[in-house]
Amino acid sequence: IVEHARMHAKHKGHEAMHAEMVLILIVTLVVAQLVLVQWKQRHPKSYNLVTLFQMWVVPLYFTTKLHWWRFLTTWFIFSVITAYISFRATRKPLACTTPRLVYKWFLLLYKISYATGIVGYTVVMFTLFGINLIFRIKPEDAMDFGVSLLFYGLYYGVLGRDFAEMCADFMASTVGYYSASGMPTKHLSDNICAVCGQPILVDVSEEGIIENTYRLSCNHVFHEFCIRGWCIVGKKQMCPYCKEKVDLKRMFSNPWERPHVMYGQLLDWLRYLVAWQPVIIGFVQGINYTLGLE
Repeated sequence: IVEHARMHAKHKGHEAMHAEMVLILIVTLVVAQLVLVQWKQRHPKSYNLVTLFQMWVVPLYFTTKLHWWRFLTTWFIFSVITAYISFRATRKPLACTTPRLVYKWFLLLYKISYATGIVGYTVVMFTLFGINLIFRIKPEDAMDFGVSLLFYGLYYGVLGRDFAEMCADFMASTVGYYSASGMPTKHLSDNICAVCGQPILVDVSEEGIIENTYRLSCNHVFHEFCIRGWCIVGKKQMCPYCKEKVDLKRMFSNPWERPHVMYGQLLDWLRYLVAWQPVIIGFVQGINYTLGLE
């Protein structure tokens, strides 16, 4: 009875304290969301740059603290290659081979991250249904493997997409067909791709050996890798030359390719979760500590 009384005395007032902490969390989340939305609408360039930096650094802090050496190895390899690609994309004058190199790298990264995420999700679902037991794999091992793959796929999918956006802006403005005002800065010939500025060798009606040629609804033609990279990887759903909105349903006649667009929308949502959520939670903990709420 004495111990019980001491416990009650020790935890007296904790209900009110917990209620205050929950209220602070809710208010901070709402205010932070409003601030982020306004920042993104009014100053999109600075918002995207800060978000990209946090996407790159925040997971690095936690994984270093937890000694996740496999992730740190992949992060280092990704950072080195992407830094080189970004360096090439920001050079002036732009080398004629750079745009295709950039788009191919980010398209490859996009496909790898997409496939990795799908495999990870499938493993998690199989584990939940107990299919792992057929192969005599422990549930915890199977779940760890699936969640790890899902994390890798989503993280590098988001990060690669944001770097692709940055490189697409730099290259398009350097090539000269795309300007901030929306007006083309030089005439586009019928046999030139507006994304990379290189000649188009395969006719729209022909089947290419390596890649096909796409014609948009505005009648401008592009290399397959270039326009796919521009629209899907670079998040630019408009013609690089005339700014007309791209009809993705017409562009991707194969229904199996359309989920890639939905996957891109999922990455937009996850960007907020990975880049800003830890910062907001840390801010809430700082407020609680300042007010003496523990």
